[in-house]
Amino acid sequence: MVSMDRFLAFAAMSLLVIVIPGPSVLFVIGRALAHGRRTAVATAVGNVIGSYLLVVAVAVGIGSLVERSVTVYLTVKLAGAAYLVFLGVQAFRHRKDLKASAIGADSTGSAGSRGSAGPARGDLRTVLDGALVGVTNPKGIVFFAAVLPQFVDHSAGQLPLQMLLLGLVPISIGLVTDTLWGLTAAAARTWFARSDRRLSLIGGAGGFTMIGLGVTVAATGRAD
Repeated sequence: MVSMDRFLAFAAMSLLVIVIPGPSVLFVIGRALAHGRRTAVATAVGNVIGSYLLVVAVAVGIGSLVERSVTVYLTVKLAGAAYLVFLGVQAFRHRKDLKASAIGADSTGSAGSRGSAGPARGDLRTVLDGALVGVTNPKGIVFFAAVLPQFVDHSAGQLPLQMLLLGLVPISIGLVTDTLWGLTAAAARTWFARSDRRLSLIGGAGGFTMIGLGVTVAATGRAD
């Protein structure tokens, strides 16, 4: 099984990587600004589910194929980028519909019955949105495919199981940090909710954040 020194070393490496905001963090912030804290938390949960799917893929050998194949890597990256842009456009288009849902969310933690921030999206759909972004996150693909295998102990055997256990470390850290980022952004949104104009601006900012993130994800990364 995984030795304690390898476990701690991987935990330290994971923390260093996660504290640098990447696509998942910025996506959670964008969703929090556009839709509030309930959506932010559900998005964070979805993100870590998607990230752990990358861990599973690496454990069974698929992750290395994605990381090594330029075509597959670009396909996954561009699919995620396109979906981010789509969600950003949706958030921006419905930025003026945020006031009623924000009023309901102030006391219930979710969108009230008086309105919604754009098309209705249930908690499950929001989690799935976050999972899609998490599983297509170029930062996560590279980290899990290139870094995770380096910390397994080949002499101990059961390499897939070791990867699955080690993968829980960054997933746990990411869940905590992403949720904190989302709740912080949602708190700022609540203050903006006191003004229709300010809330519309913050909703638009959330949409632009996701659009910009999608463009950035598409334009950066491997050049080979």
